[in-house]
This record gives sequence, C-alpha cells and structure tokens, in this order.
Amino acid sequence: MNKIKVRICVGTSCFVMGSAQIQSLEFNAPTDIADKIEIIEERCMGLCKDITHKYNRGPFVFVDDELVEEASYEKVVAKIREKIKE
Repeated sequence: MNKIKVRICVGTSCFVMGSAQIQSLEFNAPTDIADKIEIIEERCMGLCKDITHKYNRGPFVFVDDELVEEASYEKVVAKIREKIKE
C-alpha cells in the first residue's frame, strides 16, 4: 500500500493558526495510522494570498489530493482514517 501523503502548509499564517500542532503527526501519530502516512511540510501553499479566492480559511492541509480547510490535528487524523478505509 502506498503511503498517504499529508502536505501541511507551514507558512506564517497557517503556522500561527495551528499547523504547528498538525506537524506533530510526524512523531505523535496514532498507532493505527503512523506507518501509513508520509508528512510533507510546504513553506506556503499560497491558498490564502488572495482574499477573493475561495480558500481563505487556514491552516491548510492536503491529505493525498483532498484539501482540509481550517485543519486541526483531529480533522486531519479523521481524514486520514477515511482515506485508509477507501
């Protein structure tokens, strides 16, 4: 099975809004998903740059190709578990 890619925006805005806690998945992932994920930190995804853009609620995380807006540790773990079941 290919690992699920978890891309976390760690740009200043997303970092301040909570992506720092999501980064802890790299070392503190629940045991049922720990060996199934690959954490990738991206300096800035640019989704919040344009206030008219529909994506303006960070922090932003992609679980494989699915965007999680207003991401939290719990929301990301839930999305990963959902992907594993697919």
